[in-house]
Amino acid sequence: MPDLSSMAASVGALLKETEQTLAVTESSCGGLLSACLVSIPGASAYYRGGAVVYTRFAQKGLLQVPDSAMTGIRASSEPYALLNARTVRESLDTTWALSETGASGPTGNSYGDSAGHACIAVTGPVERAITVETGDDNREANMWVFAKAAFDLLEQCVRESR
Repeated sequence: MPDLSSMAASVGALLKETEQTLAVTESSCGGLLSACLVSIPGASAYYRGGAVVYTRFAQKGLLQVPDSAMTGIRASSEPYALLNARTVRESLDTTWALSETGASGPTGNSYGDSAGHACIAVTGPVERAITVETGDDNREANMWVFAKAAFDLLEQCVRESR
């Protein structure tokens, strides 16, 4: 199992070096993204905050996303991940936002996605969304895979924007 600080060390150092800031929303990672980021000493230089948006109820309450913004969008999709990233980025006034949504396992979700499905989005000077499919029903293993994919995507976007 990876350790918290090594998972986000590279992207954390890059954000700190470039004096850029980050906000996070996550669902099936359950706080793992934020835990990895804040496990690094000096994280307050770049990490502004995050939210575990595990349900639509949480999305409405924590991110203040109105029903009208959800028209034609379902959870556990790239458009949903982008919506959450854009929303938290604006709310916390950051350079970047990272969002993850999915089904870690051991079963799929109510939208028809299998266990091991996640959508990850980055918004900022570069905007991108990806879908990860592990084909695995191991909940914790999927959470670590999703976190790694999220930090890799974020780092790729930050480097691309330089």
